[in-house]
Amino acid sequence: MLRIVAGLEEPDAGTVEVDGRDMTNVPVRERGVGFCFQHYAPFRHLTVRRNVAFGLEVRKRPKPEVRRRVDELLELVRIAHVAERYPSQLSGGQRQRMALARALAIEPSVLLLDEPFGALDAQVRQQLRGWLRELHEKIAVTTLFVTHDQEEAMAIADRLAVINNGRLEQVGSPGDLYDHPANDFVLSFLGPVTEFDGELVRPHDLVVHGDGDRPVSARPAVVERVTHLGFEVRVDLRLDRGDAAWAQLSRGHAAELSLSAGDRVWVARAVERAVVATTSA
Repeated sequence: MLRIVAGLEEPDAGTVEVDGRDMTNVPVRERGVGFCFQHYAPFRHLTVRRNVAFGLEVRKRPKPEVRRRVDELLELVRIAHVAERYPSQLSGGQRQRMALARALAIEPSVLLLDEPFGALDAQVRQQLRGWLRELHEKIAVTTLFVTHDQEEAMAIADRLAVINNGRLEQVGSPGDLYDHPANDFVLSFLGPVTEFDGELVRPHDLVVHGDGDRPVSARPAVVERVTHLGFEVRVDLRLDRGDAAWAQLSRGHAAELSLSAGDRVWVARAVERAVVATTSA
């Protein structure tokens, strides 16, 4: 999809429009699109400064303009202090920032990011998520960000488009897709799920009760395992008809219940999920 928007591939059907202009048959160099791949392929023989300046230089921009623009971008992406280093002398996060600065140098109308953090470790990815969000608010350029990391998508995007085997399942804000999924695929794709009474539900929407405070609708269950995961506690359950489920509790609630394997508890849903009618394509 990103390659079609960039003009590197031709669509089988439909059109590509940017700011209301049909770009389907416009050459790549005239589209004004910035592209940042997962493997950002820097020019190893050029410094960080020259890498960022490359797109402006091939467009034969005046040298003072190139210098000013590169300085602004290096400050913006917070790598001005390594401007004279070569890519091999940078950390993974610094190389990614350099690649983004290079894509932004030409002032693109659309910025295309193809899993840009995929090659980085989890801690660096988390740091860059917040940084990219702040950067986007400063530069205000429309960005298409492709990722298989659901948490990353939820943290960065204003709007999400969930695609399954080439089919667009749902488009909307992160909150809309999480709280009001169009179907079970979107529900299970964005965030944890478990099965309860034959339906997929969020594990944090299951409430575990002791014997004395259970609602009428609660089902009996036996605790199979209690796993402490920082602030959250995962409780694996075996329900009365033999089916398995798990609930996501806060540490405080879990401490009140004082749960351990083998305990008998009662489980109910905290909220009712809206029923969504779906049809096959």
